[in-house]
Amino acid sequence: MTRRLRVVHVTGCLDMGGQEKLLVEFAKHADRDRFELRFVSLGTRGILADEIEANGWPVEALDIAPGLHMRLPLRLAKLLRHWQTDIVHTHNDRPLIYGAPAGRLARVAGVIHTKHGRSTNNSRRQIWLTALSARLVDRFVCVSEDSARLAREQGVPANRVSTLHNGIDTRQYAFAGPRLDGPAIIVARLCPDKDIATLLQAVAIVVRTTPAFRLDIAGDGPEMSPLRQLASELSITNHVRFVGLTCDVPALLRQARMFVLSSISEGVPLTLLEAMATGLPCVATNVGGIPEVLDDDNGLMVSPRDPHALAAALVRLHTDDDLAHRLGNSGRRRVEHDFDIRRMVARYEQIYQVVCGECADASPQAKREAQGCASHI
Repeated sequence: MTRRLRVVHVTGCLDMGGQEKLLVEFAKHADRDRFELRFVSLGTRGILADEIEANGWPVEALDIAPGLHMRLPLRLAKLLRHWQTDIVHTHNDRPLIYGAPAGRLARVAGVIHTKHGRSTNNSRRQIWLTALSARLVDRFVCVSEDSARLAREQGVPANRVSTLHNGIDTRQYAFAGPRLDGPAIIVARLCPDKDIATLLQAVAIVVRTTPAFRLDIAGDGPEMSPLRQLASELSITNHVRFVGLTCDVPALLRQARMFVLSSISEGVPLTLLEAMATGLPCVATNVGGIPEVLDDDNGLMVSPRDPHALAAALVRLHTDDDLAHRLGNSGRRRVEHDFDIRRMVARYEQIYQVVCGECADASPQAKREAQGCASHI
């Protein structure tokens, strides 16, 4: 290889979300001897652009409004040619729809796509456009087996679909274990998919018998006002604290007794991995890729939209200190072994090299994984 491979990541935005936080990890942990990165946001710069640039990689924000923009692939292709791009890596559906044709118009060596969630609410047109655009990519990577199955069902060519689980930097989440006098905590964007309304209903059930129970809700989003109103209607405002958007998630997790996730749709949520790395026992709904992370040894799973089942699990962890410590210890071991960010980034870099025909030094197993076999980090 005479020069570093030039990889352009294309994302919808750079606000504080799980997928966007992963882009920061790509910026931090890239092999700088072999790869040169650039990041494109279809929307605004968001709050994470500065952090990416602080790691030495440029960010281009296109400020594209919502809706369909037929000429955007041409605009993107012009930029890709100017940057002499080798690999286009798109993240989630909208960047795929524009980035994949742009990559082909620019004649890049390879187009990689990552499906970070499940996209269960897409319209028929969005599903059709996604499946059509997927035929232009070399690898369609999903963050869970569940997401990969859904992608195939929605028309993505099966021979291009593979699985590569998310990872986190465990060095940022030092083991603390459950703080027995701390609150339960959820860290999430406040949107319908997180179904925090069911969690509040569960809290209302819990405090009837366990009045010391408290919940911290960290995050912001369109559901903030309705959730505050619901907490008031349920008479649990003394038990629930809305923390809002925070950049110091590790500090919040270290103060908590347990982590809870009430989602109705998920990929492999980074916040769950972060809580497990901190040593918190976790309660989560049995949806999406969560069963690929949690099991009986490291957490409790309940059915979605079931406040009584969720309440029972919360009470169990609140009243059983030994169980809380055992699940927290096991969760930390699981994340260290299977969900390390450096291994995740290295696997993507193997994919880049294989697609560019420059992976002669990779092991046969690495080549098979990069060429489409399911990879489990």
